[in-house]
Amino acid sequence: MQSRRTCTNVIAMCALSAIVADGVCVAEVIEIGSVAPAWCDLPGTDGRTYSMSDYADATVIVLIFTCNGCPYAVDYEDRIIALQTRYKDSVSGVQVVAINSNAASADSIEKMKVRSAAKKFNVPYLRDESQGVAESYGAVYTPEFFVLNGKRELVYRGAMDDNTDSAQVKVQYVALAVDSALKGERPAITEVGARGCAIRRKRRRR
Repeated sequence: MQSRRTCTNVIAMCALSAIVADGVCVAEVIEIGSVAPAWCDLPGTDGRTYSMSDYADATVIVLIFTCNGCPYAVDYEDRIIALQTRYKDSVSGVQVVAINSNAASADSIEKMKVRSAAKKFNVPYLRDESQGVAESYGAVYTPEFFVLNGKRELVYRGAMDDNTDSAQVKVQYVALAVDSALKGERPAITEVGARGCAIRRKRRRR
């Protein structure tokens, strides 16, 4: 289990190593197979705070960077709910976690609570106010998906599936990655470019 100090330090170091590309501050992308950065004490829409260590018993964690206002993110909300429902009876344990790192007025924790209640989210919806978690993962888009195995190694990153139109989906990349991770295997497809809105970053003084 990650200690609070270790978790905080990981995010701080990733934020310090961030680079500026095309005016957007992002961390260097973590490689497939690398241990994913821990995250700590993020406030959720249910009034609780959450850390990666809360899910120590989960064999797989699906981390999703999303937001309230991006039309792509909104289109994927039902698919995110369905993903957690699909694995709710999994003996091994699959936990889906949604994180909002977007710097926009529509993405305050108060408005996140309204959205979560309206959609009846069945996954934790957490606010990354500092944007440190998004930076530590090198997340760029909403929605963008990261699948972590039992060792918390990154085994997949990118798009959830092959079509933004749910009726046209033929390949469910995240579900395939989860199924492989549950078997202790590396998925055949480990990275597919995410499609969505760019995460709005806070302005930082140079």
